[in-house]
This record gives sequence, C-alpha cells and structure tokens, in this order.
Amino acid sequence: MHLRRFWCGIATLVGLSCSAFAQLRVATYNISNYDGSDRTVELKSVFYGTFQSRQFAPDVIVCQEFLTGPSLTTFIGLLNSAPGSPGDWAAAPFVDGADTESVCCFRTSKVDFLGFVVVSVGSSSTSNHPRNILRYDFALKNYTSESAKFSYYSSHMKAGSFENDKARRLIESQRIRTNAEGLPSGRAFMLGGDFNIQSSTETAYVHLVESAVNDSGRLFDPINRPGSWVNNGNFRFIHTQDPAAGGGGVDDRFDQILLSSGLIDGQGFEYIGDASIPFSNTTWNDPIHSYRCWGNDGTSFNLPLTITGNQNVGPTIAQALIAAADSSGHLPVFLDMRVPPKMAVSQTEISFGKVFQSSKPVKRTFSVMNSADVALWNLAGVSDLEYTVSVIGNGFLVQTGAFLEGSASGFNSHEVWLDTRTAGRKSATITLHSNDPDVPDRTVTLTGTVIATNRR
Repeated sequence: MHLRRFWCGIATLVGLSCSAFAQLRVATYNISNYDGSDRTVELKSVFYGTFQSRQFAPDVIVCQEFLTGPSLTTFIGLLNSAPGSPGDWAAAPFVDGADTESVCCFRTSKVDFLGFVVVSVGSSSTSNHPRNILRYDFALKNYTSESAKFSYYSSHMKAGSFENDKARRLIESQRIRTNAEGLPSGRAFMLGGDFNIQSSTETAYVHLVESAVNDSGRLFDPINRPGSWVNNGNFRFIHTQDPAAGGGGVDDRFDQILLSSGLIDGQGFEYIGDASIPFSNTTWNDPIHSYRCWGNDGTSFNLPLTITGNQNVGPTIAQALIAAADSSGHLPVFLDMRVPPKMAVSQTEISFGKVFQSSKPVKRTFSVMNSADVALWNLAGVSDLEYTVSVIGNGFLVQTGAFLEGSASGFNSHEVWLDTRTAGRKSATITLHSNDPDVPDRTVTLTGTVIATNRR
C-alpha cells in the first residue's frame, strides 16, 4: 500500500465527519418485513441523522425483507425527503418472489444503473434457497471502462442451525459464486446481505471465500475477521443482530459485505482500508477500516442496542435503529470505496521551432495531473494516479520512469530538453501509460529543428 494512500485513509477515518469520507459508500440493511406503512420518521433518522458530524448516508444499498413493490416506492420517497438527503435516490426494479425480497437503491449522481439479473429464483422447497438471489450492475459516474463497473449481489440466506438450513445456504453460495465466475473480465463485484451464517467455518461461507481452481468468483472479508461469530464477545464490534433484543440482543454477525479481490488490491477502484489487517477487537472506530456496523459501539453484547451514551451514533439515532428493527431485526453495515484516477496532460504536442546549434540544450515543460472529479468524490475518495514515462525518437532528453500523482497534489511537471549539439530535424514521442481505466495511454509528440551555425 502506498504511504500517501495509507496516511490519507488514516487521517480521513479518524476525522469527525463520517459523511466526509463517503467517497462511494456501499451498504446492506435487513429492514425486517418492511411494507412501507410505518417507521418513516425512524428510517429518515437512521439514514440522515447526524451525531458528532457522522451520518450513515450511503450511496448504494441493498436491503432485504421488502414485502411489496409499493413499499419500495415509499422507501425511495423517504430517502429523498429526509432532512439532509441529496434527493437523488432511485431504485432498481422490484422483483416479487416466493418470500420477502431484496431491493437495491442508489444515488444517481454517483452511479449509473446498468441493469439487474435474477441469479436464481427462490422457493419453499427444502432443496432450494428460500429467496431470490439478485445482482445489480453499476458503472461509476463519468467512467466507461469495465474496471470502473461493479456488480452488487444481494442475499438473504436461510435462517436456522439444522443441517438442512446449512445445506440451503450452501446452495445459495454456490449459485452466487458460479454467477460471479461468469462476469466480464475486470468487473469488480461484492455481496451484501443477511447471511444467517454463524461461523466462517460453515460450508456456505467457506465456499464464498475459499481459493479454488477458478478464483474469478472468489470473495473476501474486507475486515479479515473469521471465527465463530454468534454469541462471542470477541466480535462485539461487528455484530449486527438484533438491536431490539427480541431475539436475545446484539450477538450475531449475520449481516456482512464481502468484496472481490480487485477491490482490495490497493489499486484503482478499491476499499478504503487494509484487508490484510483484522478489524479491531477493542474499538468500533478502527482507523484502518472504513467498514462499520452503524449503531454498534461494542457496548451492547447480548443486550439491546445501547441508547444513552452510544458512542457510535448517539441516543437519537440509536433509538431510531431499535424502532426500525421492528422488534427483532438488524443493524446496517457499510464500507467506503475509492474511485479510479483519471489522467490529464497539459499538451499533446510540444514544438521547439527552430533553434541554433549550440552546446546548451533548450527546455520546455508539460504537466500531468490526476483529473478525477474531487468535487464529486472528495480528495480522499480518488486513488493515486500511477504512470510511467517512456520516449521513442532522437534529439530529446526526457526523464523516464515511474511517477505518482495524488488527487490533492496539483500536478507533476516534466521537463523536456532539445539536444542542440547536432544540427537537423528532431522528432520523438513520449508515451504515458497509467492506471486511468478509461484512457490508460496518452502521447506527447516532440518536434524541433536545430540549425547549423556557420563558422568562418
């Protein structure tokens, strides 16, 4: 991991404003039998309430346990009308199935919705998963390449501890991974949902995250916290179920977001955090990770969600989360992503014109900058521009090699020297190769003529 990226992430995460580092905030939330008839005020507080400058405020979210299409319409309405909302929320089409349904909502200023796929149809059969598996496809706003697109799977797996419950969860995992293996090359993907999985050793979870002959569909836990999660205080900061204590208190890590390998490799479109370092077991506010269980400050193990003194969200949002849980429900989970860089070059042609032959070279300059939209993504929300400089031709001196340009550092200035020691027409081409996913290669052409000096 680059030091600039690491320290920028640290400085951002420990800052007061959660919303300030919501570059692209991705979330999952089981809203518990939501029919649109209640919890409007509470959900507005959950999504856009503020405590110590922190907000949930996601940009893309998959939700589980929606009951009807009209309930999704109501939900989009409350998101757009909540105090503090940007008002740009839209939803993927509602798909009705055999049980409660997944939905996906997104901010149109941040992503372009490309479509959805019903990966597998759920049913009540004991040899099938109970609910539809859905995949939603997006492109980052103002990007066009495949590596700036992502697919988000939503899953609500079978609950229960019986062997048949586990077998039905495994079926769901197998179908998700198989579908991910068929995604276009370079496509990032993630899985969010209520997994109802109690341990990372359960076969369904192992199938999602294990290395196999085909690893193109493999997922990773970005906070690197395997173990037996249920009723285990070592995981109290990442438990999500249930805040209302209708089922015993906050003691389950049922709700998770898993990421594909390309989102944790430190390049381009990436998770803000270090997936090689486990999430803290001493604080909810781990500065290494942007992953959060919204509302859980670690003081509610086997208890209702702490209201008075809640250090994560404060009492008002904590109370709203309990009410939104509908007697026995879940907390939202979110994480933040950086978007890829863009490369801009100050000029594509440099002409030295005609100069007289001498022993002193003549200098010109050009600049390279990271031109990703920081007004949309924030400074910390854009990955570093990494590029190389090479040159083919004669008569010019150019510093070649690898360079780095952050989103906040302005531009890199490069010097080009025309060698005037020998007469004649000179030409060369500078090639800039970068990690800009849309236009990775740019060129700068160099021309000039050195006129021989007449000597008597």
